Amino acid sequence: MESGTMRSIKKRLAFDFMLVILISVIILELILIGFVKHYYYASVEDVLTNQIMMSSQFYSRYFTNTTLEDNVLDNVDVFWKQTSAQVQIINPDGKVLMDSIGLSIKKPIDSNDFKKAMEGEKGTWVGPVDYDDASVMMVSYPLKSEEKIIGVIRFITSLREADARIQRISEIFIGIGLLVILISGAVSFVLANSIIGPIQEVTQAAEKMAGGNFRVRSQKQFDDEIGKLSDTLNYMAGEIIKKDELKNDFISSVSHEIRTPLTAIKGWAIVLNKGEIRDQETIQEGLSIIEKESERLTAMVEELLDFSKFASGKITLNKEETHIEEVIQYIVNYMAPRAERDEIDFVVECEKMLPVLWLDENRAKQVLINVLDNAFKFTDPGGKVYLSVREESGFMLITVKDYGCGISEEDLPKVKEKFYKGKSSKSQNGIGLSVCDEIMALHQGDLEILSELGAGTTVRIRFPI
Repeated sequence: MESGTMRSIKKRLAFDFMLVILISVIILELILIGFVKHYYYASVEDVLTNQIMMSSQFYSRYFTNTTLEDNVLDNVDVFWKQTSAQVQIINPDGKVLMDSIGLSIKKPIDSNDFKKAMEGEKGTWVGPVDYDDASVMMVSYPLKSEEKIIGVIRFITSLREADARIQRISEIFIGIGLLVILISGAVSFVLANSIIGPIQEVTQAAEKMAGGNFRVRSQKQFDDEIGKLSDTLNYMAGEIIKKDELKNDFISSVSHEIRTPLTAIKGWAIVLNKGEIRDQETIQEGLSIIEKESERLTAMVEELLDFSKFASGKITLNKEETHIEEVIQYIVNYMAPRAERDEIDFVVECEKMLPVLWLDENRAKQVLINVLDNAFKFTDPGGKVYLSVREESGFMLITVKDYGCGISEEDLPKVKEKFYKGKSSKSQNGIGLSVCDEIMALHQGDLEILSELGAGTTVRIRFPI
């Protein structure tokens, strides 16, 4: 069932389409009717112009030997036998000397067409008159005698027939326009449905996803913006499923890793609590295991707390001026016993006279220990791990390189993602590198991992100077 929003969008789209079509049809109708009116009026004017020019030329040729008033009295029929229009003869003062239909006009003529004619040009005027219910067209032309204007001849014709033809053609155009609007209205609803349909389908899929069903997929109908939205929604659902699977794997992994030290602690606590063991060496061994597993458990809990703080954005850095040589020396002292225990050649190269950094020393140590822990973990006995420190392009570059098993091309882009665990059996809970990456981002630095399967891994850590 359509939602109110969908119906509203459909109405708005249909209304917008109709409004555009209506405005376009009205403008086109006005232009066409204007052209038709101009065509008919121009035709009437051309006919009158030809007739009046013939009359003017006839007068100039045969009647210039007497005054205009005498010619009007003696040869009155000459001036209207060339036309069926109403004829007026006007002297230069605007007085009508003759009107072919017998109108008595007392007031002097001063219309624009008369003035144009007195200037030696043809003058035209269109408008209503008192003695006719239809508009008329007046065409005036100068009467000349020896190149001197001695009066004006005016032809007047009713536009009743022309207006009637214009009205009939206009009615046809309006009828066609209404038909176009009706057809366009139907097409507008079809077009609105073609747009709303895909939006409605995407909305329904989004509602199901909002309800927790991320397996549902939006069906892409067209390769347009809505189709791109559908693809984006499907991609988002797929990513949520992947993240959810990673989260579940993470919870399972963490649960397993926590269970292991708890089992050891509980087992030895039960044995020691019974008091059956009298051997002091065995008791010490049990207490030592409890201590180590407790430390291991504490480290995991702290890592989880760190991750939780970073995820919620509540982590803060305690930055201070730090000599990187001192940090590196601490790391060497911290990791050297493990390197010796794991039979790994731990090589450290650190430039002298390095600049002072502004950073959180404990967090920087956390990053280096985590990265070196991974390097040691994936390096076989007899292998090498390099740690180098140098200044480069305004950054303090710390490089950790191992020649272990490396990371596959498929896994490499994901190793810094939250909850992601590699396929190796040595991979842990999948949050260590994620936390390190967050720490580097807070320092405005970066952590870059380069690796090739079977060829080892290089981690580049850059702190800004």
